[in-house]
Amino acid sequence: MKESKEESNVRIVRRLTWIAMFLVLTNVLSGCTGSDASIRPKSETHFIFDTIVTVKLYDDHASDTHFSEIERILEEIDAKLSRTSHTSEIAQVNEAAGIDPVQVSAETLTLVKQAIQYAEMTDGSFDPTVGPLVDLWGIGGESPKRPDDASIAEATARVDYRRISIDEDAMTIYLTDSGMALDLGAIAKGYAADRIAEYLSSHDLNRAIIDLGGNILATGYKPGGSEWTIGVQDPDESRGTSIGTLKVHGQSIVSSGVYERFFMEDGIRYHHILDTSTGYPVRNELVSVTIVTASSTDADALSTSVFALGLAEGLSFVESREGVEAIFITEDKQVYVTSGLTDGFQLTDEGYTLIQ
Repeated sequence: MKESKEESNVRIVRRLTWIAMFLVLTNVLSGCTGSDASIRPKSETHFIFDTIVTVKLYDDHASDTHFSEIERILEEIDAKLSRTSHTSEIAQVNEAAGIDPVQVSAETLTLVKQAIQYAEMTDGSFDPTVGPLVDLWGIGGESPKRPDDASIAEATARVDYRRISIDEDAMTIYLTDSGMALDLGAIAKGYAADRIAEYLSSHDLNRAIIDLGGNILATGYKPGGSEWTIGVQDPDESRGTSIGTLKVHGQSIVSSGVYERFFMEDGIRYHHILDTSTGYPVRNELVSVTIVTASSTDADALSTSVFALGLAEGLSFVESREGVEAIFITEDKQVYVTSGLTDGFQLTDEGYTLIQ
């Protein structure tokens, strides 16, 4: 049975409620102890990139001016990279697909180049031209639906990162075929977190939790010098709890899974992580992948692409990347961690089994 608009709205509210619960969990887990326990975080929350963004600064000299600049950075990035704003640079590139190159800012050009690099290293499991499929399925919107096979095949034919033409001298991006569309949703939040972290570092604000809808970047150490403790979310959305915790400093923790955005039709769950080779949601043994690494841009892009690779290939891929670790959760509630997390991850939910 197809999900009604009312059911979709309820699910969206549940998702936002879960995020709020996760923020509370993160706040509790990362609370200050020790000699600097008197330092309380200064925090602001925004709704941007279609998600809740919260920045918590654990420095006495953090001010309203800093938060105002953070908001400006977020709005600037959204204005350039949003597909839903007709005036954004990405929207203009998409509108001119198959017609003309579009001149863009250095920031947009650089991020699209990075997205192409991720596509190349994952053989297209990550593909920034996934826009036609995203639009067709409408997952996360008001009227998601299971498209017919012919429409899926037609949209899939327009997905190919190799048909992005970049002219660095002219600062232009050109999608060579009509109907192509860039979608940077699987990398933009991570990039925004890194931009915020760079700004904070330049103002000697070195202790922060930057949270973009559950994408976490923990800078520096907690007041008192210990590592941050971050909860790894339970893929069972109804619980709003973590399955375990990580000790981190100066690292980003980003998860992708079947629970984030989805709809039900005829008893089948259709989620938002799309297989760019078939046009359908990825179907493998995984329900979530969490990436841990220094760059939130990397973590964001890799969480999606590694999920698409599946357990065996995903584990192998992450183990081959220096400075990147991952947690894989399967449908049968088994948890696999890469070698660098064997001591850093603690399973706390007895309903899951850690596979060593």
